Amino acid sequence: MPQKKFDADALGVVTICLVAILVLICVICIVYSFYFRSRVHNQGFVQLGYFSGPWIIRIAFIVFAIWWGVGEIIRLNFIRREGRALNANYKWQKTVCKCYIVSNLGMAEPCLFLTLVFLLRASLKETESGTLNQKWNYKTAGYILLFCFPVFILQLMVILIGPKFNKGGSYKRHLPHYFTNTVGATKQADDDTALCTFPLLSTIFLGIFAMMITTYLFLLGRRILYLVINKGLQRRVYTLIISVASFFPLRVLLLGLSVLSKPEHFWFEALAFLAFLSFLCCAGVGVFLLVYFPIADSLALKNLQDLEAMRRISDEYADTISLLANRTTIEEIDAGSSSGTSNKHESALFGTMDNYESMGRFVELSLFSASQHSSPPGSPQLLR
Repeated sequence: MPQKKFDADALGVVTICLVAILVLICVICIVYSFYFRSRVHNQGFVQLGYFSGPWIIRIAFIVFAIWWGVGEIIRLNFIRREGRALNANYKWQKTVCKCYIVSNLGMAEPCLFLTLVFLLRASLKETESGTLNQKWNYKTAGYILLFCFPVFILQLMVILIGPKFNKGGSYKRHLPHYFTNTVGATKQADDDTALCTFPLLSTIFLGIFAMMITTYLFLLGRRILYLVINKGLQRRVYTLIISVASFFPLRVLLLGLSVLSKPEHFWFEALAFLAFLSFLCCAGVGVFLLVYFPIADSLALKNLQDLEAMRRISDEYADTISLLANRTTIEEIDAGSSSGTSNKHESALFGTMDNYESMGRFVELSLFSASQHSSPPGSPQLLR
């Protein structure tokens, strides 16, 4: 079924909008990461330094997600169709398609999932020798690039050496062109836009990598779930593992099925869009569960520390008020003051309370001070 220009452009516009949303979320998470790290260092929250330790790897994870999204936009047909006004000839467009395969399938996607795995492994590290050590970030970044290098080389070989298997030699002719072809043969008189395709060899290499990552992620997830006792964290780990184990292989499957349709047909564009959507969901879940929520939880923990400090201040103030009240009563008894004088002291006491409330809209003192007189017998006391 030949695709209409409107269908391809509509899917392209939706792709750009989704990538823009992903980039916006990623930028917010980067700013959030720097904000959290500055709060930890400037305000001296040493206990929270462990949670801000892998901040470089978190930002690297976000950068890989943005890198992948930009590559998906460059792959779109109508983007390069508009590029003809900039003297973007057909040969240049073929180069763009080849660079997309090496960039996204050879670098961005493998590095993103490797970063995800190392962030999960960081949760199993000890506090003294784990992510508190700044060297862990640089060593992990080196390991990510090292483990991604074989996939990058394989994708580069598909682009540079793969087309030679379709030329000359009797045994080389048995290899179909869609195993190594990166551009559809769609050059026409009215539309000289090169349509990017997904070589089957590139998809096979990516599929092997996906199987290895998924298998290791299951083993790693079992260790994490064995140690996690919080149900909320268990749900997050389950969500992350299920999303990676389902969306990443689904993308590989859809890219492999795309070779059954020609690039100028609608089904090819639909399969490519579904593959994009599956990876987008996986990357979005990873950004939220590995970057945003850990920082939000750490800031909430810092707020609990502030709440504890406020509770102690309120307890000290309540003790001061109690002493002042006792002192006022003793003075009244000794001096034999009249009722009008006691009313004056009482109004002065309430004036002090009003001045305290005017200092800031704090939570009521009864929420912080676990007085035995204000609690029913047998009720649990607040932690101090």
